[in-house]
Amino acid sequence: MKETICTIPINDIFSERDGCPICRMRDMVEKQYVEYITGAAMMAPNIRVITNEKGFCHRHYEMMMASGPKLSNALLMQTRLLYIKDHMLPKSDSSKPSKSQLEAIKNARHSCYVCDRIDHDINHFLQTFFVQFSTDENFRDLLKNQEYICLNHYELLHRAANSKGGVKSKDMKAFCEITNALCKNYLSTLYDDVTHFTTMFDYRNAGGDWKNSKDSVERSVKFLTSNEVEEVK
Repeated sequence: MKETICTIPINDIFSERDGCPICRMRDMVEKQYVEYITGAAMMAPNIRVITNEKGFCHRHYEMMMASGPKLSNALLMQTRLLYIKDHMLPKSDSSKPSKSQLEAIKNARHSCYVCDRIDHDINHFLQTFFVQFSTDENFRDLLKNQEYICLNHYELLHRAANSKGGVKSKDMKAFCEITNALCKNYLSTLYDDVTHFTTMFDYRNAGGDWKNSKDSVERSVKFLTSNEVEEVK
């Protein structure tokens, strides 16, 4: 398939072979939005209205403070705090908060502008992903040659593949064969590496070869969680 504006980012991502490609896709989008929200978006009133209402999760506040200008972060925080004061707290100190106000505070714990934008863009990318898979053999080969697909994104891919705009029925068998192999084979590798890691603590294996097991626990966490921080609900 000839590359277009929509397919170039996906082809770029799948041209690499380092970890889970959907994680790389998410990381790319996340980085772009974190930079955008403390940069160009500061001068966009329509975006500020949304960020005042939605706010950000802890992960993205941390990323914004680490990479964005202090003034930008302060201005974002100023108007977010004002929104909370005006919409989520009683006007009078002696008043009891309403059910709607308490519900708004509860929802605010799980509300994040960047998270919402990532979800939206990932869904858009997946639509292009499925088109590429059905029409481009080269792209299918790129997918086959990935290191692995993490467990969270394996679930996401298959849920989306079975939804409207997902994988065509004629391509589903090939899709399952490739994605199952990418997830299951890496899981087996992790299991073997973690198992070998545990055996190296046996005194009888002192001085033995650790092989690829030394970072097996860290790699397993990455496989199981996608390196994402999920808010407690």
